[in-house]
Formats: sequence, C-alpha cells, structure tokens
Amino acid sequence: MLDPFVTFPFSFIVLVLVVRSLDRNRGMLRDVSTAAKKPFSFARTQLAWWSIIILASIISDLISFGRIPDLTGSTLVLFGVSSATAAAASIIDASDRSNPNPRVVLGQNLAGEGLIFDILSDGRGVTIHRFQIVVLNLIYGIWFIVKTLAELHYSGGTNASIFPVISNENLTLLGLGSGTYAALKTNENK
Repeated sequence: MLDPFVTFPFSFIVLVLVVRSLDRNRGMLRDVSTAAKKPFSFARTQLAWWSIIILASIISDLISFGRIPDLTGSTLVLFGVSSATAAAASIIDASDRSNPNPRVVLGQNLAGEGLIFDILSDGRGVTIHRFQIVVLNLIYGIWFIVKTLAELHYSGGTNASIFPVISNENLTLLGLGSGTYAALKTNENK
C-alpha cells in the first residue's frame, strides 16, 4: 500500500503536466481564435481543473488501494456543471463567430496575456463575474482535495467512496456562478 499523500500529489502533478503539454502542443485550454497567441478559455480551464482533481483522486485510490472509488452524486453534478459551462461557452463563441459584427473585434481573437488575466478578462478587462467564479472554483477545488486526501489517508482504503459530499446549496452556488458567467458571456462580443 502506498501513502495517498504521495500518490495524490504525484497523480495531480502528472495530470497537470499532461494538460500543460496538450495545451502547448494542441491549444487544449485556449479559445478558438485568429490571434497569434490564443487566449486561455475560462470554461476549458475550469473543466480541466475539475477533471484533474477528480482523476487524480481516482488514480490515487487505484494506486494506493487497488480499487476505483464510487463517485458521489455531488461529484457528478460538480463535473456536470463544469462540462455544461464549457459546452455553453463553446456554443456562444461559435454563434459569435458565425454572426460577426464588423464593428466589434471578438474577445477570443485578442492576443492572450497569460492564464490568470485571460480567464478573468472578457477582452475589455477583468470582470467581477469571472473573478467570482474563478475564486469559487479555487476555494472549492482546494477544499475538495483536502477532504479527499483526508478520506484516503484516514480510512485506509476501507470506504467505497473517497469523494466528499457537497451540499445542494454549495452546488447551487457553483452552478449559479457558472450560469452567470455563461449568461454574461453572451454579451461579451456585442
């Protein structure tokens, strides 16, 4: 048995490096853009964030205890929220590209300025709704990691599910943040 405090960070770092490589070589976290330096997409980055956390947890449990953990309903909802956000953002961007306004340069066609600024900015500057959802995802992601690690370590592999149960109110907060992002994104290129 390997210690989850070793297997989780190892799995997390490997997945971050894989995502980073895929982004550098294939633009996985970038907007569809005509810019030479494509900007990072908040929605794609959010989906990658939760995918890395959940996959690192599964891999850590598999390496440490030889099993695949049971997912909680709230973990599936959390993953669904980030997937729906990415899908909505993609649809909105595709609509903006297919119905161009000649007086407006699409935000996704502006050169990227780096991960943090790109995911906080709508092309005209940092916005409060993007700031809110980025901070919420960071807080809940770190909390999720801490709770999962504690469950992995202290249960010693005796529990079928290592994932924390997230209350409906907290899931609603994350869903509202993502919904607000998607709703306000519809006006970014107008």
